[in-house]
Amino acid sequence: MGPNMKELVRYLAQQLVNNPDAVEVKETQGDTASVLELRVAKEDLGRVIGKQGRTAKSIRTILNAVASRTNRKVVLEIIEEK
Repeated sequence: MGPNMKELVRYLAQQLVNNPDAVEVKETQGDTASVLELRVAKEDLGRVIGKQGRTAKSIRTILNAVASRTNRKVVLEIIEEK
C-alpha cells in the first residue's frame, strides 16, 4: 500500500484521544482489502467514534480517499475492549 495506512490511523486517533500511548493499530492484508483494527483506551472510545459515529465516519472517509489511489479497499474496525 502506498502511504502507510496504519500510521495514518494511529496518527489520527492519537490526535483525538486523551491517552495517545494506548492507541494500537493492527493491519491485516486481505486479497482486495486491508483491515485495520484500532484499539484505544476504554474511556477514549467515544472520542474516536464521535456523536452518531461521525468521527469514525470521517476517519473512514479519509482512509478511503487515500486507498482509492491505490485501488484497494480499507476496512476500519474500532475494537471495543470488554
